[in-house]
Amino acid sequence: MKRRSILLAGAALSIAMAASAQETTTLRFSWWGGGARHDATLKAIAAFEAKNPGVKIKAEYMGFNGYLERLSTQYAGGTEPDIMQINWAWLSTFSKTGDGFLDLNKHKALIGLNQFSEADLQTGVINKKLNALPVSYTARIMLWNRAAYERAGLKMPATWEDLFAAGPVFKQKFGDKAYAIDGELYDMILLSQTYIMQKHGTPYVHPSQPKVAMSEAAALEWVQTYKKLAANNVAVPLPVRASLGGAEKPTEQQQDWVSGNWAGNYTWDSVIGLRASTLNKDQKLDVGEFLTLPNAKNSGMFGRPSLMFAVGKKTKNPEMAAKFLNFMVTDPEAIAILGITRGVPSADSQFRAIVRTDALQGAELKAFLQIKKQKDSGKIDMPSPLFENARFNKFIREVFETVAYGKTTELEAAKRLVEEGNALLQRIK
Repeated sequence: MKRRSILLAGAALSIAMAASAQETTTLRFSWWGGGARHDATLKAIAAFEAKNPGVKIKAEYMGFNGYLERLSTQYAGGTEPDIMQINWAWLSTFSKTGDGFLDLNKHKALIGLNQFSEADLQTGVINKKLNALPVSYTARIMLWNRAAYERAGLKMPATWEDLFAAGPVFKQKFGDKAYAIDGELYDMILLSQTYIMQKHGTPYVHPSQPKVAMSEAAALEWVQTYKKLAANNVAVPLPVRASLGGAEKPTEQQQDWVSGNWAGNYTWDSVIGLRASTLNKDQKLDVGEFLTLPNAKNSGMFGRPSLMFAVGKKTKNPEMAAKFLNFMVTDPEAIAILGITRGVPSADSQFRAIVRTDALQGAELKAFLQIKKQKDSGKIDMPSPLFENARFNKFIREVFETVAYGKTTELEAAKRLVEEGNALLQRIK
C-alpha cells in the first residue's frame, strides 16, 4: 500500500511538472553588439523574466559581422526569432510591403507608443503598418583624441582644411604610422559623401526615389575626396588597415588607436564608449565640431535610427513578444540596466530615466547635444534605405575598394557609381 502511494505521488508530481513545462512561454530574442551590450541585455532579460513567471527569453547574440546573413537565412527558412534587433534600412529588405514583420499597431494596447515622437514612429512604418520601434537615434560625429593632437601641436580640426592639413604634420612628427583620423572603408565613404552633400547639396542616392541623385561631376568629386583623405597621412588607407588584421577590424581593436598614433575617428555617436574603452591612460577622447564647408548647401550629417526592435510575423506569442519589446524600449527599469549600450533612448520615459542617473555625460553628452541641435532644426535628412541595402552597399564598397587599391581611375569609378548604381537601384527598389 505504501509503495502504491509513493508511485501515485510520483505520477502526480510528473504530471504537475509536465503541466508546468507546458505553461512556460519561450521567446527567442536576437541582437548583435559588444560585451557591454551583451551583459546588460542578459541582465534586462532576467529582470523581465522575474516580473513574468513562466516566460523564458532565449538569448541569441553575436557581433555585427555575419548577423544579417544569419537573419536572412532564418527568414528564408521561416525560423526567424520572435523579437529581433534590426537595422533601420533592413525594413526595406525584409518588409517591402509592410508584411515582413508583425504590425505593432495591432498590439498598441501593450506598447507605450505615446513615448515616441511621431517622426520617430514613422521611421518604422511601412505601408501604414508599424513594423519596428526605434531604440535610439544616431548620427555620425567627429571623434578626436585631443591628447594626440596636443602632442602634435595642433587643435582638434574645426574645418575640412584643418583635417587635410593635419595629416602631413602627424607624419612629420610621429612617422608613417601616424594618421589624423581612422575609419573603416564605409566610414571614409560616408565622410567623403558628407563633403559632397555640403558642396553640391545632394547625397548619393535620392532620399525618396530609386535613383542616383549625384551628377557624374559630383560623383567624381566624391571619389577624389575619398582619395584625398587617404593621401598624406590624413586617414588610414584601406591597404594599411587590411594589413593589420583585416580591413574591417574595429578601430578600438587597433593598437595604433590604443596608443594614440591614430588620432581620430568618424563614427556613430552610439559607439563613443566602445572607442574610448581601449585607449591607454595617455589619451583623451573628445567630440569636435562637425566639419562644415562655408555656405554649405546641406549639413551633410548622416543620421537615422541607430537600431530597431521588431517582432517576427510568425511568432506564436505576439502579445508576450509585444510586452517584452515594450519593456526593452520604454520601461525605466530596463534602461536602468541597459544604460546607453544601445545609444540614447528614443522613448521619453527611458530618456528621462537616463538623464536622472547622469549616465549621459562627457563626450557622449556633447555628441548628443550636437546631433539634437541639428535634428531639431530639421538639418538632418533621412537617407534612402536603399543606400544601406546589403546588395547596394556591397556595390558601393566594391567601387571604392578598386579606387583604394589603384585598380581603376577616378573617372571610371564615378561613371560606375552613376550608371551601375542607377541600374542596381532599379533592380532592388
